[in-house]
Amino acid sequence: MDILLLNGPNLNMLGTREPEQYGVQTLDDIVARISALATDAGLSIEHHQDNSEAGLIDKVHAASKNGTKYIIINPAAFTHTSVALRDAMLATDIAFTEVHLSNVYKREAFRKQSYFSDIAEGVISGFGAQGYEFALDAAITYIKEH
Repeated sequence: MDILLLNGPNLNMLGTREPEQYGVQTLDDIVARISALATDAGLSIEHHQDNSEAGLIDKVHAASKNGTKYIIINPAAFTHTSVALRDAMLATDIAFTEVHLSNVYKREAFRKQSYFSDIAEGVISGFGAQGYEFALDAAITYIKEH
């Protein structure tokens, strides 16, 4: 597998959860679009959404063993709380982009703290579902250059 697309807690509720913040597209819509674009680029992609920190960590650990070249992750609420998921990302040494649908800097103060931004290749925030496309473009470029 070339790219692992990870989505954290409550993102399975996209489309109905606070559409003014997160848009009206469902996670299935986003994943279908990103999967099609990755396939068009000749890359394989696997998606996993989990409301559990442990489930996301297990996927990151597995990525270190299955040849994953890049991770796109929206850690959602774990962005601000999960040292364990951060440590998993560091342990794998797989390049990644952090994605957020909303502009976290226009929201509550606690959302401005990320345990991932300083170790990510880049951070995309505030462009809604299109942010995943930006992250995929970055992943494709990274994979081609490495």
